[in-house]
Amino acid sequence: MVSDAVEEIDPIIKKNKKIGQANFNKVMSAFYENGVTESDFSGTTGYGYDDTGRDKLEDIYSAVFRSEDALVRSQIISGTHAISLVLLSLLEAGDELLYISGEPYDTLEKVIGTSHDDIGSLMEKGVEYHAVDLVDDHFDEEAIMTAINEKTKIVAIQRSRGYSMRKSLTISEMEEMIQKIKKQHPEVIVFVDNCYGEFVETREPIEAGADVIAGSLIKNPGGGIAPMGGYVAGNTDIITRVSYRLTVPGIGKEMGASLDGLKDMYQGFFLAPHTVIEGLNGAVLTSHLLASVGLKTDPLPDADRTDLIQSVTFNTEEEMITFTQMIQKASPVNSKFLPIPDDIPGYENPVIMAAGTFIQGASLELSADGPIRSPYTVFIQGGLVFEHVVYALTMALLEMTEKEMIEL
Repeated sequence: MVSDAVEEIDPIIKKNKKIGQANFNKVMSAFYENGVTESDFSGTTGYGYDDTGRDKLEDIYSAVFRSEDALVRSQIISGTHAISLVLLSLLEAGDELLYISGEPYDTLEKVIGTSHDDIGSLMEKGVEYHAVDLVDDHFDEEAIMTAINEKTKIVAIQRSRGYSMRKSLTISEMEEMIQKIKKQHPEVIVFVDNCYGEFVETREPIEAGADVIAGSLIKNPGGGIAPMGGYVAGNTDIITRVSYRLTVPGIGKEMGASLDGLKDMYQGFFLAPHTVIEGLNGAVLTSHLLASVGLKTDPLPDADRTDLIQSVTFNTEEEMITFTQMIQKASPVNSKFLPIPDDIPGYENPVIMAAGTFIQGASLELSADGPIRSPYTVFIQGGLVFEHVVYALTMALLEMTEKEMIEL
C-alpha cells in the first residue's frame, strides 16, 4: 500500500524536485561567487575578530535570500530568539507591532508581553501590540489597512501555520499584501517570520517585498547538519540594529567567535534545498497515504505548499497516541523511548511529542507532536530523507492495523 502511494504521488514528487533544483542553483551560485575555500571553515575563538569564514557565510545567505545583508550566528539559539532580536531591536516606546496573520506562536507570548511584569518584553518597553486575524485563511485586506496607523512601525507576518489549523501563507499571497501596504505606508517595516518555509518555494519573502526575515538553523536552512544557530536577513540598516541587539552597540557583526561550527553551517546550507524537498515530499506522502485510510489531512497532497508542516487528525485519542509513539519508534535516535502525553508550560492540554532526532528539537528531521484534545490533531514535520518517512509511515500503519484502528 505504501509503495502504491509513492507511485501515485510521483508527479508531485517530480514537480517538487524542480523546486529543489532551482533553489540548489541559487545556493551553488552563491558558493561559487563568494569563492568558498577550505580555510573558511577554520573558525575563530575569543572575541571572533576577523572571522572571514563567518562573514562569507553571511554574504552567501544575503545572496540566496536576495537581501542587502544578513546575520548568521550560532549565538542565535532558536527561531524565537531570531524573531525577538528583530522586534526588540526595532521597536521603541510608543511604537506599534501589528501581526496581520493572526496571533503568532505561543513561544512569542512572553516576548510581546501579557503584562508589564514580563521582564524585557515589548509591553514593558511601552510597545503596543495588535493582531488582525485571517479570514478564510487569507489576509483581511480591509481590516489590515484600517488597522495600520501613525504608530505602526512593524507589520509582521508568520509564514507558517505553526501549530494552528490555518493554512500557511504563500510567497505570492504575501507579495500582494505587502505591495498594498507599501503603496500607502512606505515607511512601515514589513517583517516575515520565515521558519519552516525556506526553500519550499523558489522565492523567499525578501523577493516579495519584505524588509527583513528571520529563521532557525535547526529548521530548513541548516540542512539537518547545523547543530545550532539562527539567521536574520534584510536591509542593511535593520541588520546593523539587530546585530547591536545580539552583541553590543558599536560592535555588532564584528564580533562573535564561530569556534569550529562553520563547516556544519556551510554544509547544511549547501544541502538544505535538497533536504527540504525530501521533507516536503514526505509530507505529501503522509497526506496522501493517511487520507486514503480515512483520516483528515491538511494540506491535501496536491495543495500548493509554502512550509513543511503537515497535520493529520485522528478519530480518537488512542489513535493519536499510537501514531505518535510509532514515529518515535521509527526514529534513528531514542527509538526505545516511549513518548507519553504530559503537561508543558504554555499549553492548556497535555502534549505528546515524538522527536528521535540527531539534533535536539530539530524540526527538519522527522518529528510529530500535538496537544491531547479534540480534534486529535498531530503536526508532523520534516524528514531528512524521503526513505525515512516511508519507513515510519509503514511501521505506524502496521501497528494501527494490528490494533484494529484502521482497515487496509
